[in-house]
Amino acid sequence: MARQVFLTIGAETSRQPGNAEHSSSAVRDWLATRGLQMPELVLENGSGLSRVERISAGSLARLLVDAYAGPLMPEFVSSLPLAGVDGTMKKRNSATGRAHIRTGLLADVRPIAGYVLAASGRRYAVVAIINHPNARDAQGVHDALLQWVYETG
Repeated sequence: MARQVFLTIGAETSRQPGNAEHSSSAVRDWLATRGLQMPELVLENGSGLSRVERISAGSLARLLVDAYAGPLMPEFVSSLPLAGVDGTMKKRNSATGRAHIRTGLLADVRPIAGYVLAASGRRYAVVAIINHPNARDAQGVHDALLQWVYETG
C-alpha cells in the first residue's frame, strides 16, 4: 500500500504514472515546503522495504515533530501502535499506554519511531535505528529507551 501511495504522489504531480523518480522528487519538494531539508534521504520504492532507501534518525525525528504540529496530528498519532496495547507494540512492556511507536523489520535492521508521553506530561519524538548483524536482538534496547524517555523526560 505504501508503494502505491508513493507512486500515486508522483503520478499526481508529474502526470507520469508509476515513476519512482518523479515520486521521490515530489516528496522532496513537499518536504522543502515544510522547511525540512534531508540531503541523505533516498527513496527507491516508497515502502521502506528496500536496502537502498535511507533517512537519518535526526531527519525522521524532525519529520515527526513537524507532523505533530500539523492539522492531521490526531489521526496520524492514533494510527501508530500503542505500546502494550495494540499492533506490533502489543507485547511490549515499556512506556505501556504512553508511547505511539511504529516498528520496522528487515534483516539486520530494527527501527522504532514515534512519540512518548513522559510521566512529566511532556511529549517527545523518539527515533532509534539499529543497523547491525545483531539487530534482531535490539528489542530490549528499544524498550529500555522508551521506558527511559517515559520516566525521565
